Amino acid sequence: MVFPFRSVKDFSIELTDEHELFRKTVRQFVDNELMPRVVEIEKTGVIPEDLLQRGIEMGFTGVGIPEEYDGQGGGMLLSVILAEELSRACPAYSAALLVNNLFMYPVLKFGTEEQKKRYIPPIARGEAFAAHANTEPEAGSDVAGIKATAEKKGDKWIINGRKIFITGADRAKYLLVSARTSPPPDKRKRWWGITTFIVERDWPGVEIGQKIHVMGLTGEHPCEVILNDVEVPEENVIPPVNEGFKILVETYDHTRVGVAAQAVGIAQGAFEKAFNYSLQRMAFGRQIIAFEGVSFKLADMLTEIEAARLLTYWAASLADQGKEEAVFAASMAKTYATEVAEKVANLAIKIHGGVGVDVETGVEHYLRDAIITTIYEGTNDIQRLTTIRQLLKWSLGIDILMR
Repeated sequence: MVFPFRSVKDFSIELTDEHELFRKTVRQFVDNELMPRVVEIEKTGVIPEDLLQRGIEMGFTGVGIPEEYDGQGGGMLLSVILAEELSRACPAYSAALLVNNLFMYPVLKFGTEEQKKRYIPPIARGEAFAAHANTEPEAGSDVAGIKATAEKKGDKWIINGRKIFITGADRAKYLLVSARTSPPPDKRKRWWGITTFIVERDWPGVEIGQKIHVMGLTGEHPCEVILNDVEVPEENVIPPVNEGFKILVETYDHTRVGVAAQAVGIAQGAFEKAFNYSLQRMAFGRQIIAFEGVSFKLADMLTEIEAARLLTYWAASLADQGKEEAVFAASMAKTYATEVAEKVANLAIKIHGGVGVDVETGVEHYLRDAIITTIYEGTNDIQRLTTIRQLLKWSLGIDILMR
């Protein structure tokens, strides 16, 4: 036993030739087609439609989805490799394609078979995009604090509310929406009374509001979603009613590994640029990598990237095995990898010196992107709370911290 885990055997990662072949395929696409257009995306604030279509053609939208629903199969580990390689060039592109996971996971895990057959195949084939509409002006990390309401009238639910910072909402055909269907019985059960729904964008009352211009992920800015008397049929409720909080939290427990993978990709991309520059840039008659002030930075960057990658792949492996330890590992991976990405991106800019803050160089965006990964899908402080909560639960059998 390795406290607080149950067995040393839990610390294993099984990678196959299939994983490596897939990585090489994605990396070739990134190097040849995506990387050359990053500066264009940063300047225009738009991901070109032809690039999105290429990702669809290559089957990226189907990774991790069972073949019975027209997906490519593969598990979390394959999805992590995809997110990492795409983020090495353009984290916004990764977010645009992979935000679907926040819709697909709860539908695949908790939805009815009818819901799965209706909504998952179009997403897997790239014919439709989806988004996850939970965050509100007064409810981010505090999932139980949402104010949107859903009232039952006959065989329909009427949803009213406003969601913000919804990634992919402007492109989404389907939305997973959370709303309060009952008041909580007391303060200790604030989580109870929330239900999740599948909402189609073209239904009356659904409005995609303004884009929110955040500091990073240029090209994939989040939007607000306004719901005004939206009628949702009973068959679009993800069961059980009033227990949607558990669905939401388990979704984040699963998908935050993808954020860790994005962070690893950001760090890797920033490191590669810094390393290449250190070999090309001359100062005082020598390549700057010859100076300890640069070479030691590169050594530390590489060390921490590999540690973050191992932690992320380990969390993904546990998730693929369906182990309870995956929640523990996912929170630690997300915390560590995103903070490594921020540190590495900052050092990469410093190694570049003045040109590091030039948009044309393609380095400074990594820092802006990295900061966002420390915040979305649960801030790192929330991840630390989750980690200590799991520690107390496993070691002492008590749950004294609110999620």
